Amino acid sequence: MNAQHNGQPDPAKREADIKKERYWLEGPRSRIRELFFLLDILWEFVRGFRIFHFSPPCIAVFGSARVGPGTPHYDAAVKMGAGIAGLGFAVMTGGGPGIMEAASRGAREGGGVALGCNIQLPMEQKPNPYLNKYFTSRYFFVRKVLMFKYSYGYVIMPGGIGTLDELFEALTLIQTKKILDFPVVLFGSHYWEPVKTMLDRMLEEHMIAPADLELFLVTDDITEAIAHLQQTALLKFQAKRKKIFRKFIVLGE
Repeated sequence: MNAQHNGQPDPAKREADIKKERYWLEGPRSRIRELFFLLDILWEFVRGFRIFHFSPPCIAVFGSARVGPGTPHYDAAVKMGAGIAGLGFAVMTGGGPGIMEAASRGAREGGGVALGCNIQLPMEQKPNPYLNKYFTSRYFFVRKVLMFKYSYGYVIMPGGIGTLDELFEALTLIQTKKILDFPVVLFGSHYWEPVKTMLDRMLEEHMIAPADLELFLVTDDITEAIAHLQQTALLKFQAKRKKIFRKFIVLGE
C-alpha cells in the first residue's frame, strides 16, 4: 500500500538526531546551540502540519507495539479501527507495529483512513503497511502534540509505559481544560483495573475530584466504545471544527 510520508532518515542521521536531543536535554547549552535547536523544533512542527493539515478528523488509538496478529488485543484493535472508520473518522496511531498496526489495518479494511505519527528510536520503528499518510518525528514531544492536535477522541488499548503516558496526557489536558472534554475510552477492564484502583485511591486521598473519574469510559465492548465515541466525539467535532481549509497550489499543497 502506498503512503504519503515525510521520508525515513538513514541510520547514521537517526543516531545523530537522537544524540542531539539527548545532549539538549542534559541542561543549559550555549545560546547559539539553543537557538538552532529551537529552529529545528519549529521546522519539525511545520513538516508535521503539512502532512496532516488536510486530513480527516481523527480518533487516536494508543497501545502496545509488542502484540502480534492473532492475539486477543490485536484482534480487538482491528475491530476498534474498523468501528472508528465507520463513524467517518480517520484512525490516528503512533504508526508502528502491534496495536498501532491493528487499528490502522481495521481502518483500511473498513474503508477508512489510517494516519501515523511515527517516532525515531535507537532501534528503528518502521511505519506499518496500512497507513495512508505518516510523519516520522525525531522528538517525542512534537509527536505527542501532533497526535493530540488532530484528534477528537482517544482510545487507550492495553499497552506499556508509553501508553500510560498518553493516557494521562489526555486526562490532564481535559482536566485542565487545555482541550475540549473529548471522549477517552480505556478498552480492557481487567487490564486497566490497577489504574482504576489507583485513581480511586487518589480520590480517597482528595488528590483528584469525583468529576475526574467521569472523564473516561472503561469497557470490554467494542460496540459500547464506538457508541460512546459517536455520542461525544461527533458533537465535539461539530462544535470545534467549523472551517474547512482550502489547499494552495503555490504552497505545493
